[in-house]
Amino acid sequence: MKKSVKLTLKECTPQDLDNFVLSQHEEANFLQTSAWGKSYEKINDEVFYLLECQHADGTSPVCSAVVILKKAKRGHYLEIPGGPIGDWSSDAMESFLAEIADIARAHGCVFVRMRPNIPDTLENRIRAKELGLVQSPMHLHAEHTVMLDLTKTEDELMADMRRQTRYEVRRAAKLGIEVSHSNTKKAFDEFFELQQETAKRQGFIPPSLDFLQAQRQAFGKNAQIYTASLDGEVLARGLIMLQGPEAVYNEAASTEAGRKLPGAYALQWQVIQDAKAAGLKRYNLFGIAPPNSPHHRYAGVTTFKTGFGGEQITYLPAQDMVIKPIHYKFVHALEQLRKKRRHL
Repeated sequence: MKKSVKLTLKECTPQDLDNFVLSQHEEANFLQTSAWGKSYEKINDEVFYLLECQHADGTSPVCSAVVILKKAKRGHYLEIPGGPIGDWSSDAMESFLAEIADIARAHGCVFVRMRPNIPDTLENRIRAKELGLVQSPMHLHAEHTVMLDLTKTEDELMADMRRQTRYEVRRAAKLGIEVSHSNTKKAFDEFFELQQETAKRQGFIPPSLDFLQAQRQAFGKNAQIYTASLDGEVLARGLIMLQGPEAVYNEAASTEAGRKLPGAYALQWQVIQDAKAAGLKRYNLFGIAPPNSPHHRYAGVTTFKTGFGGEQITYLPAQDMVIKPIHYKFVHALEQLRKKRRHL
């Protein structure tokens, strides 16, 4: 392999990055496409679209990353959710991470946090250490998830469900629960209002309205609010992202009535059917508790999501590339305390 050459933000257009990710890396999802970066740009965060190429003229890309500059009070850092993309065993990845470290230093960052879409295996943990990474005290997006194979028939998908889940899906149909979807500003406003109520009830921090609307604008029709209702009463809403071969259950919200009626089950089944009809290959339910963690804050939603069957996947935990070791020790201790308090 010839010496790798990084394309700078100016030279690497978002379209260049998408062409590489969507054509060569099916494991990637919406977190490493340009639309996710543009969502952050719309709320005034700085974003870098990076490619590592084999040749000096910018051809034959081998690694890519959507990199977000986060200006936190505890210290600035770079964030790479779902990436970087590329062969983690290659010399190119080592070179790529070194170049990202240079960007971090230039912006006064304490560390770079990344969570690639690669399995959590001993081999990959060893490789992360070889690359100079340390395991992060906090997670970065969904490190544990459930993935449904949408190439199966609807009958096969129904048969894969837990008995109670299958019952609730059928009960929703008998009750006449309706599911619709929309990409309008109003739909996202309504989702935000309901998620605020849900967050107070369940004790989590939801995204801001500005960021939700930024996602709507950046992803366009690939970001849809699904709504389950009965006789005009809303039971549940969900933000579904469509990107490449994958649909993702990105955000959720529910009403008090929805806790008694199977609106969430109807919503999920409709998403599954729509994604299949669109020719997508998989449905990522995006976020469950780690194995054998009954007291984890995601334990309840884990029971719901795993009821749909599918494969439970664990990605390599979030990794940090430390830029300022002394400052990082402070951040690490602070985040460990925050993790304990939030039962994560």
